Amino acid sequence: MAGNDRRGIRVRIDAQEARASIEGTRKVACPLFFPRILQGWATKEDMMTNTPVFVGIDVSKGQLDIALRPGGILSVPNNETGFAQILEHLKANSPTLVVLEATGGLEIPLTGTLAAAGVPVVVVNPRQMRDFAKATGKLAKTDALDAQVLAQFAEVIRPEPRPLPDDQTQRLAALLTRRRQLVEMLTAEKNRLASARQPIRKNLRAHITWLERALQQADTDMTEAIRQSPVWREKDELLRSVPGVGPVLTTTLLANLPELGTLTHKQLAALVGVAPLNRDSGTRRGTRTVWGGRAHVRTALYMAAIVAARFNPVIRSFYRRLCAAGKAKKVVLVACMRKLLTILNAMLKHHTPWHTDAIHHA
Repeated sequence: MAGNDRRGIRVRIDAQEARASIEGTRKVACPLFFPRILQGWATKEDMMTNTPVFVGIDVSKGQLDIALRPGGILSVPNNETGFAQILEHLKANSPTLVVLEATGGLEIPLTGTLAAAGVPVVVVNPRQMRDFAKATGKLAKTDALDAQVLAQFAEVIRPEPRPLPDDQTQRLAALLTRRRQLVEMLTAEKNRLASARQPIRKNLRAHITWLERALQQADTDMTEAIRQSPVWREKDELLRSVPGVGPVLTTTLLANLPELGTLTHKQLAALVGVAPLNRDSGTRRGTRTVWGGRAHVRTALYMAAIVAARFNPVIRSFYRRLCAAGKAKKVVLVACMRKLLTILNAMLKHHTPWHTDAIHHA
């Protein structure tokens, strides 16, 4: 009996020692890898392989700042040599996600290089990054700090990678951007001409003439780009069959809204920025407003809605019904934008041309 007691005491002591040993091991080892470390055959390579790595890259004109989480920070030049160094570094770390922020087009070459190499990359809105930095208490702003915030954003939020536009779509978007720039410059020069003194009027008129010719050439280039693509040509013909939809809107949708025809009408309205957003708190019921989204698409859609409210029978009856209900004119126009976008989305999704009778009940 005593022997049994002694054996029981010995067993209890061994169990306590084992638990103490385990607790000591936990203090120095990551719990994720604890079973293998306890058995004595985990290696440094195992830990590096199993730890997810998130990367943030801050893009400036001459330099790229890269932050790895976990890991360090490095800087490389913003050129092909720097791209090769980044790819080599990422290949050694096998990142789960790489996040960049939109930087006026400076991020496009690097994003294309990473995507072509099979690296999961996401380009995010700079406003979201700044709000995330403030929410985490990071008020200072440098390129290195921005890269660290991008890496933390990738780890915490984990935005879903989306397929990048192909070269043809990027070329069409570049033509559309140039056309928009020409329109802005032409408007500015015409405004200056109205109040200009005589010595500079000749110069302004010459510049206006040049801008008008350049604008015509930009329209021709965009039309030719659409005609060269059978897919775009089919979509353009479907969209242009709607009264009130012209070449500027169709080109804008093809270049800046490739999701058209693939999402639900609610998702698309939120993406463009014409979905009414709640502003409620407690017992307060705020006014619904539209905010955010793709500004260039929304601008083109606004002009199309103004035309459609006069010449499209479906949108015209919708416009008049809301006005008769006492809605503000701006609210009615935004509602018309949303309805027109819903119609265009359904037409592309089902490959159906415009029919007034069929659309009337959409």
